[in-house]
Amino acid sequence: MPTLNEDIHNRPGQYLVSEASGMRSREQGIIASGSGVLKAGAVLGMVTASSKLVPYDPAGVDGSETAVGILFEGCDATSADVRRTYTVRDAEVHAEMLTFANGTTDNEKSTAMTALAARGIIGR
Repeated sequence: MPTLNEDIHNRPGQYLVSEASGMRSREQGIIASGSGVLKAGAVLGMVTASSKLVPYDPAGVDGSETAVGILFEGCDATSADVRRTYTVRDAEVHAEMLTFANGTTDNEKSTAMTALAARGIIGR
């Protein structure tokens, strides 16, 4: 019998505790090419010039330094833009299930969580 291997850390919406009725907490957006492989729960920033989503980058100066949402479902945006759903408002999330770029410090994560809280996304 074949062995099934499932990445239990990449299920759509796995980070959600609760969200607004219907799908009011979600939007669709474009994950910018070059963002790489992202898992559900990746904290996102938005490049101001293009309005495309990228991984949150606390060292950015293009808009990506401000957390604007959380990727609902994983994707591979290594070589092409990808349309995906992300959480943008009015939700409770498991903070420990969120993912940040390697090297993001605890203070930078705290800053991101504060920015998300301003949008009604509360880490628990």
